[in-house]
Amino acid sequence: MRIGLLGTGNVARALANGWRAAGHDVLLGSRHPKERTDLGLPVAGLDEAAAHAEVLVNATPGGVSVDLLRSIGAPALAGTLLIDVGVGLSDDFSALTHPNSSLGELIQEAFPLTPVVKTLCTMDSTTMVAPGELTEPGTVFLSGDDPEAKATTGRLLTDLGWPASSQLDIGGITTARGQEHFAFLFMGIAGGVSSHTFNIKVVTRP
Repeated sequence: MRIGLLGTGNVARALANGWRAAGHDVLLGSRHPKERTDLGLPVAGLDEAAAHAEVLVNATPGGVSVDLLRSIGAPALAGTLLIDVGVGLSDDFSALTHPNSSLGELIQEAFPLTPVVKTLCTMDSTTMVAPGELTEPGTVFLSGDDPEAKATTGRLLTDLGWPASSQLDIGGITTARGQEHFAFLFMGIAGGVSSHTFNIKVVTRP
């Protein structure tokens, strides 16, 4: 698939490399593409990355994501699956920028013709693309209102190493709130294990 990734940080680069290794056509989108030619990945402007994409990935800082997407424009995003992996945190990581909602919900509300799926925001970039390197399988969550969009997202997760057995659909886009609010527990666990490379696993009764 043609995948456009908005952002050029650790998350965007990790996902781009992971999906490119699986055979997908990736393009990073940046507000300053001429300054990001040293990444070893193709980089273009935001509009070009969106136009390229069959699937668009938001990997921008959550506090600016909606405004950045508005700069691209709703018509350019209409009908394109948008996978949102962002979390809005204050500069000192002490507060959520969307404490009573979620970035995923706000994007879906702002762009009703763009199916939004929230996933991968409960882990660091290393785990996103190498889940098999952990000591045992973990869980990746999917939130979204469009079943077809979630099915496509699930296939792309499989390409990153997440088998269907590790994918958990937790409901509509409103459940993205739980994924994003996990950020504080993530930081606590990271301090407890002295590493950001870990994941959680949902364990049920037999």
